Amino acid sequence: MSTAFPAEVSDRICKHMNKDHADSVVFYATEYGGITDVTAAEMVKIDSQGMDLSIQTNGTTQPLRINFDHELADAKEAHHVLVEMLKLTKE
Repeated sequence: MSTAFPAEVSDRICKHMNKDHADSVVFYATEYGGITDVTAAEMVKIDSQGMDLSIQTNGTTQPLRINFDHELADAKEAHHVLVEMLKLTKE
């Protein structure tokens, strides 16, 4: 059962990721979304089960959903999982 984070929590996480970690958002799209030619990506929503991105590829913009491997409890766990997702693929 999906549990949505409050809108302000999702907005805060998305704004932070897009402003301070834009390269990581592109990385999520390529590594976890399987899209190889992403030129830009923006996190538009995050919830307990995954994140919704808006990606640019081949001159078009399209949505991309990336699911987490387990349901997240809160924003603190979301932070931990987003960091771990980067570490796992860069090892």
